[in-house]
Amino acid sequence: MGRAVAAAAAEHNCRIVAGVDLVPAQADFPIYTNIDDIPVKANVIIDFSHHSAVEKLVPYAKKTHTPIVIATTGHNEEELNMINKLARTVPVFYSRNMSLGVNLLINLCRHAALVLGEKYDVEIVEKHHNKKLDAPSGTALMIAEAIKEVRGGAEYVYDRSKARHQREQKEIGIQSIRGGNIIGEHEVLFCGNDEIISIQHTATSRELFAEGALRAAEFVVTKQKGFYTMKELLQEAGRDTAKV
Repeated sequence: MGRAVAAAAAEHNCRIVAGVDLVPAQADFPIYTNIDDIPVKANVIIDFSHHSAVEKLVPYAKKTHTPIVIATTGHNEEELNMINKLARTVPVFYSRNMSLGVNLLINLCRHAALVLGEKYDVEIVEKHHNKKLDAPSGTALMIAEAIKEVRGGAEYVYDRSKARHQREQKEIGIQSIRGGNIIGEHEVLFCGNDEIISIQHTATSRELFAEGALRAAEFVVTKQKGFYTMKELLQEAGRDTAKV
């Protein structure tokens, strides 16, 4: 993802001043193993590394008052608390999926859940490459959380092999598939008695995540301190479109 962001930066009139990696690679900009060694101040930080990186990134962003885009998944409760506290002093953009299309899908699923009601069973199926560490994906959880907003009392079910009973109405089923080099696929099924509605998104390259991250960087660098997500970015984009 670092290479994808670097490749897409020029199209956004952005210049990468430095990178951070445990094993520095060849690049057109200097790469450091420790963020505190970077001698220049950037306008914004984009993090596509590992959830544990916030332990270094949060103090640095706070010290330098640098807006940050966090695009990693798998944060534990302590790390999420660090991110939320940072947002009290620095603009923070957080999303477990940087695809604009995925976030539109999430909005569609939220609306579908509201319109269809609880008579429709919801199943989420996510597919990723065999190197992905977390399951279910952060995106699948984002989808489930959006549906749960309009379905009070919904419960996530990841595995039905341990209990023999029929599906309960309040369940949101989440299934994970890992194989090959699948970049990312998410399908949400709303299953009624007489029809099935399927909403699906397929990522065909990692460039779309880089594109979304750069859009997020352009968005958050203009904001005051606070916690921002794709929801706010899409709302602003919608308002700008309406003015055209």
